[in-house]
Amino acid sequence: MDENFQTYLNRAVRMTLPETYRTQVQHIQESPKYEPDSTGGLKPLPFPGYTVITPPGSDDVENRPLFTALEHIQKQLVERLGADVFAPVPGTSFHVTLADLIWDSAYRHALEEPSFESHLRDRIAQIFQECTPIHDGGTIQFQVLGLMVMTRAVGVCLVPTDEPSYDRILKFRRALYQNRDLIGLGIEQQYYFTPHITLGYFGSDPKPEQRSHMGEVFIELNQQWQDQEPQLYHVARAELRKFDDMTCYYREPDWAMFQF
Repeated sequence: MDENFQTYLNRAVRMTLPETYRTQVQHIQESPKYEPDSTGGLKPLPFPGYTVITPPGSDDVENRPLFTALEHIQKQLVERLGADVFAPVPGTSFHVTLADLIWDSAYRHALEEPSFESHLRDRIAQIFQECTPIHDGGTIQFQVLGLMVMTRAVGVCLVPTDEPSYDRILKFRRALYQNRDLIGLGIEQQYYFTPHITLGYFGSDPKPEQRSHMGEVFIELNQQWQDQEPQLYHVARAELRKFDDMTCYYREPDWAMFQF
């Protein structure tokens, strides 16, 4: 289901073009993952599940300089868009999703089977062990291409620095999504691999006159980013993580991890 390297590169470049921002802001919707709080800002709503991600910001020292730069962009987005429109996620939660697993209503339904979570964790651990050949090649590097405006969120778009690295990630994803036992647990691929780091979510539907302004804000901030030296994001390992909302991704010491 995932795209080849060149097709993804072409799509990623289009996502960071000025005209894409101007078009995309017309389709922004309120995220179901946040709601207004008593201070005029936004607070996270329950949105539980499991995922396979890179270590989040709280556990990722190597990428700390990049995360600091991303937190600066978050601050500008809050100032320019408003705290009632843009809800930044904590820098401690910054990560790249390598494979979505199960979330929200599907996860709640799966929990009706008492053994679901233990079966999921055991199967992921076995798959990671079987992925040993993908280990050859060392740390994978992504370049941060620019801002990425999604329907309900804002992030930065990443592109692998070489095709073999991209192919290693796709092989890793196929090992998960084509596994019969995981399919039996209700795990299925729903999205193309689009590596990105989410910066925050939209907490309200902007008024028509706000949308044009937002498009120009994204264009301006993206240009500031692209005027700097290219920033790299290093992917050394994948981890099974659980989340209760979009602010924290956690794991137990014995849960599976995979070293690239």
